[in-house]
Amino acid sequence: MANHLPFKKKVLAVSMLCEGSSIRGVERITGVHRDTVLRLGLRVGIGCKAILDEKMRGLDLRNIQVDEMWGFVKAKKKTVKEKGLGPDAGDAWLWVALDADTKVVPCFLVGKRDRIHANLFMRDLASRLTPRPQISSDALIAYRDAVRLAFGKEADYGTIVKTFPQGKLRASRNGTEPGEMRIDKAVIQGEPDPAKISTSFVEKQNHTVRMHCRRLARLTNAYSKRRENLDAAVALHYAYYNFCKTHSTIRCAPAMEAGITDTHWSVADLLEMTGEK
Repeated sequence: MANHLPFKKKVLAVSMLCEGSSIRGVERITGVHRDTVLRLGLRVGIGCKAILDEKMRGLDLRNIQVDEMWGFVKAKKKTVKEKGLGPDAGDAWLWVALDADTKVVPCFLVGKRDRIHANLFMRDLASRLTPRPQISSDALIAYRDAVRLAFGKEADYGTIVKTFPQGKLRASRNGTEPGEMRIDKAVIQGEPDPAKISTSFVEKQNHTVRMHCRRLARLTNAYSKRRENLDAAVALHYAYYNFCKTHSTIRCAPAMEAGITDTHWSVADLLEMTGEK
């Protein structure tokens, strides 16, 4: 069944998914039925997860920023109970680690925004890094124990909190926006460089995810109806982001900048490595 679709058609469909098209949008442009597109995305996403797990090992990354962004499966949290939906429905948070120097994303996790998933996320990150990293996060309290449990004393960790003044809005071309914000940094563990305590790059990356992965776009009806499809879509995005997409700042794919690969991958390369050719 997997080989019935011509390879060029697979490349086109997956390329569109990687650049923010919805399943039905891909169907309209390619003429491939949405169920076939969905199955293709699931297979490729599972393959991408395996590729990332293999390639993102023994990394020399020293300036890690972490953040979490909100998404959902099937329905938003407040309506899950009244609709009687299963345990996989509701909020699905994407935990992301990004190296500020190379822009590579060494690991990510889709789950709840709680201590359990914070611990899983940090242990995964620790298993992929070789040197002592500096880690920056927001003030989410779950990170503190998670960093300590995963890295012991072998990490320098600081937090940054951005506070916008309440009730003080200034005019902008898009209407109104918060006034001047206040930034507070804190050293939590070790000796992090205060100048590098930041989440700016990983927050910008959150915007990139929402633009390239339609399931996580704001105000969309293309959200995931099944958790496994969201997991696969996120894995596909980060394989594409790390190995295929040219980052505008570093002028190459992040995986090349990090020394993980010496070649720029195409979507066709990605599909071949997941066994779709």
